[in-house]
Amino acid sequence: MSNASVQATVAATNQAAPLGYYNDKVVKQFAIATVIWGVVGMTVGLFIAAQLYWPTLGEGIPWLSYGRLRPLHTNAVIFAFGGCALFATSLDVVQRTCHTRVISDKLAAFVFWGWQAIIVAAAISLPLGYTQGKEYAELEWPIDIAIAVVWVAYAVLFFGTIAKRRVNHIYVANWFYGGYILAIALLHIVNNISMPAGAMKSYSAYAGAVDAMAQWWYGHNAVGFLLTAGFLGMMYYYVPKQAGRPIYSYRLSIVHFWALIAVYMWAGPHHLHYTALPDWAQSVGMVFSLILLAPSWGGAMNGILTLSGVWHKLRTDPILKFLIVAISFYMIATFEGPMMSIKTVNSLSHYTDWTVGHVHAGALGWVAMISIGSIYALVPKLVGAKQMHSVKWIDTHFWIHTIGVLLYIASMWIAGVMQGFMWRQTKSDGTLTYSFVEALQATYPYYFVRAAGGLLVVAGMLLMAYNMWKTFAAAKPVQNPVLQPHPSDARVA
Repeated sequence: MSNASVQATVAATNQAAPLGYYNDKVVKQFAIATVIWGVVGMTVGLFIAAQLYWPTLGEGIPWLSYGRLRPLHTNAVIFAFGGCALFATSLDVVQRTCHTRVISDKLAAFVFWGWQAIIVAAAISLPLGYTQGKEYAELEWPIDIAIAVVWVAYAVLFFGTIAKRRVNHIYVANWFYGGYILAIALLHIVNNISMPAGAMKSYSAYAGAVDAMAQWWYGHNAVGFLLTAGFLGMMYYYVPKQAGRPIYSYRLSIVHFWALIAVYMWAGPHHLHYTALPDWAQSVGMVFSLILLAPSWGGAMNGILTLSGVWHKLRTDPILKFLIVAISFYMIATFEGPMMSIKTVNSLSHYTDWTVGHVHAGALGWVAMISIGSIYALVPKLVGAKQMHSVKWIDTHFWIHTIGVLLYIASMWIAGVMQGFMWRQTKSDGTLTYSFVEALQATYPYYFVRAAGGLLVVAGMLLMAYNMWKTFAAAKPVQNPVLQPHPSDARVA
């Protein structure tokens, strides 16, 4: 299909359907859940960041210990906040680009309430100490089975809606959403194969280096597909939509998609440098990580160059600020990650807070900002409003969040590089120059700066929650009409 015909098809999505034509109820539910779980997950993150500066916080209370709250934080921000943002935006995008309602309102309701039940189960079980001990895969087997069931229902809902589309073309954002849905199903099921040994206890089917390889095949690709491919789906829809411009290069977006699909799956071993994993496997992970730089930056430039001719909108549109700065952080993270995968660089960065800074440049900079911008963009149309209650508050949120992220990642970058150099310093007799405690004492001030940055991020999320509440409170109830043909049906073959 030519670029011109693609753009004509995409333009047809702007044809106004009757309010209530699409199932916006499930989109609204997930949008609200995104903000709620964002506040919860980031608040837990702020608490454990504070524990690193004030270690006695929560002392004597097992379920407030760092070791139990840290996996709660990661699961909450990845699967509750990030997951709900992906559900909300994917179901919004797939309906509007396919010009059709989701295949089943009941299935949509099951996906929403099923996912919320899983989040609550995680929020209860992790602080109680029930864990598999696997990064980003801590949840025990009964919850893992529930995740698989709900995820399959989500896949049926998403792909079933595409199957009944009223247009021939499948817009590229749906390619990225579809890719992440299929990849996460595969990753989750394979990595969580285990033998139950009780109601909330299991043993992995893998052991030793094989277990580590399976885990980081999953762990890195959870980043690659859920935290990258899915959110690129947001970029490819909401950036052109908010800018009022077609995507810079539709052909480049397709190249971007297939390059990520082909390369990302191989990058996981870079988490296991200098371990018992075979050296050749470590090298494969490093090489493919370096290759990833090209499609990542190519796709990012595709998003940024979409603003060609309308850069002036950044002065007045804070939602566009969120979306474009998110892409900038995506470029930072996708440059830094491949560089850190190089073995000589990794020997300095491994186990330091540099890795923490890198992860949060992606998580708070890319994932959170593209999610926040997308939610701000879609909420008004859910209630038939022209804009959020306060555009000024969105701008305030942007600056609070951006400053918070910069404080967080800069402090961790500096602390991490310092730690790496301190740990490798030796005296003339070969003994270490600094003890671990001395390195920790040198890091101490940076933990305060990180907590301050986290506080700003949480404050911004609270402001967003209040802005959304005021937007919904001022909206008139939407009555679901009898479904009529979409206005664009006569225009699109």
